[in-house]
Amino acid sequence: MKRQVSYQWRLREVMASHGLFAATDLIPLLEDRGIKLSSVQVWRLVTQTPERLSLPVLAALCDIFTCTPTELIATRAQNATSRATASGHNVTSLADTIRPMRARIRPEA
Repeated sequence: MKRQVSYQWRLREVMASHGLFAATDLIPLLEDRGIKLSSVQVWRLVTQTPERLSLPVLAALCDIFTCTPTELIATRAQNATSRATASGHNVTSLADTIRPMRARIRPEA
């Protein structure tokens, strides 16, 4: 059975719980830890869910807010739902429905 994983970026919530409400307030805190990001990069980090995140940035955020990565990234995994076909069978992937035809070898007459 396939599993579907997802995550939720919670930096904005963690910032609010520490009294930081503007992305620009995070810039000097990151610079104190050797992370140099532009104001646009920090704004994207706060307002959008990152697809990729460097470990030094994650470590700096954890140090700033004295938290663990699990407080910044909430993960969830669940079983993938199977889809029903016209025949009424549940199918988890297209490979389960397509099968090659058996070859028939006939002796020469």
